[in-house]
Amino acid sequence: MFADHTLISEDGVGLASRLWRPDGAGPWPSLLMRQPYGRAIASTVTLPHPDWWCRHGFLVMVQDVRGQGDSDGVFEGFSQEARDTAATLQWIRNHPDCNGRIGLYGFSYQGLTQLLAPEDCPPPDCMAPAMCGLDERMHWSCEGGAHWWHLGLGWGLQLAALQARRRGDQNAWEEIRENLETGRYLRVGLDLLNRHDPDGMALRWLKRPADQAEGWTQHQSPRSWLRRPLLLLGGWWDPHLRGVLDLAAKARAAGGSPELHIGPATHLQWWPQSSALLLNFFQRHLRSHPQTEDDADPVKLWDLGSDQWVDVPWTTVGSASPGAIVWHLASTGLACLDQNDGCLLNSPEGRGGTVTVVHDPWRPAPAVGGHLSPSAGPCDRSSVDQRSDVAVFTSAPFQRAQVLNGRPVLRCEASADQPGFDLWVTLSRRPEGSTTTQQVSTGCFRVLGDSARQRQERRIELQPVRASVQPGDRLRLSLAGAAWPAIAINPGTPDHACGAPSPECRVISITLHLETAQLRMEPLQMIHQGGTPAD
Repeated sequence: MFADHTLISEDGVGLASRLWRPDGAGPWPSLLMRQPYGRAIASTVTLPHPDWWCRHGFLVMVQDVRGQGDSDGVFEGFSQEARDTAATLQWIRNHPDCNGRIGLYGFSYQGLTQLLAPEDCPPPDCMAPAMCGLDERMHWSCEGGAHWWHLGLGWGLQLAALQARRRGDQNAWEEIRENLETGRYLRVGLDLLNRHDPDGMALRWLKRPADQAEGWTQHQSPRSWLRRPLLLLGGWWDPHLRGVLDLAAKARAAGGSPELHIGPATHLQWWPQSSALLLNFFQRHLRSHPQTEDDADPVKLWDLGSDQWVDVPWTTVGSASPGAIVWHLASTGLACLDQNDGCLLNSPEGRGGTVTVVHDPWRPAPAVGGHLSPSAGPCDRSSVDQRSDVAVFTSAPFQRAQVLNGRPVLRCEASADQPGFDLWVTLSRRPEGSTTTQQVSTGCFRVLGDSARQRQERRIELQPVRASVQPGDRLRLSLAGAAWPAIAINPGTPDHACGAPSPECRVISITLHLETAQLRMEPLQMIHQGGTPAD
């Protein structure tokens, strides 16, 4: 059973909210979600329907954020949420059906609304923000100096369509929807955003330099909130994973004891047990007794090699593994044409050589699987590695079992014949006795300007990973000059914007100098390139 309410904020804006009430006599502990997509959906794309929570004894409130759904006001994105979160918490605490205990839940945008509040706002009893972060550049829109292309445009156009619906502009809604369905948004998406949502947050992000921190917003969550019981959910194939890891680091620096679970999930497809995990968390902190200070703060990671959960101590998450393997690269120059030529070596002996990767914008190397592509998730990338514009480096069979745990980082000297190039780097596992190439991590790096022509060390950080390899397995590192449409095409010159393939895009020859190239695992909790310390 539900009822709609309108909460009036301090500045007179009405915030439309829907309240689901359990059967029987209250009051009950309450769960709150604030989201921009329509309160009737209630994030059921990944989370249980509010009726399910009610059957477990929770009062549930889902609210349309300011300027979205049926709420009044103008939608301004993340910056508006702190004051409205505070007002909503006060309202639900005073509701006669609430027993005073409140938990916040939701993912993505609904995850960030849990974290933003004025410093003096009393915190909720517990929070479960999933798949989100506080840095608009590094956690929401960019990686390696490049904007997320298909994700940034797709999400921005979804918000633009919601705004068109609010103002009754059916033609705009139909135009946006058609371009999303046909894939033309990858080419005309910026124009659609400029015409239909020129002041939108997504367009602001896409217009800002992705390789510069200046001008970007890094939100702050009150330290008192980060010390509350916190359940952080992430996915190995979710683009916001770095944000979740940074949140865990910030919470620990603030004196909190967050629970961290990273599972086999994309942004919209989670593991089946995630609902039970959330229910257990809220039952412990809202219906029973909070954890004592002596309880361990668990880190649970899904191992992509063994396909099972493992418990990992925080000390292992936050520090380099002793004796970690460093891989070196070698090639006679044919790593793009002969998959037996490029080698990943355990020792520097025999390393070196040069490889030239030719990026042709007419047929750019595609992004498959992983955390940024339209086909996010696990994949076999064998066919992509067979392309002549992808350099591959494969290890010898492992002699003993090994665990890849952390952030893979490639350091490699590279230069190009044009004033701009991209590198898309993929780490994969080739199981013994199988012909598949199981992609486990990807990352990108963008250079624009004259420095692209210069031979310099480039540092490419890949998506964090936990994957065990068994005796007989091999590792493979693949490098390409594009990852379309996850990342816009680098035109090879700063005179033209990165975007869809166009006549302005140049053929780019990228030379990899392997004498000092290294691939190594760095700790999960290390702050990302261009980031700020967790505390």
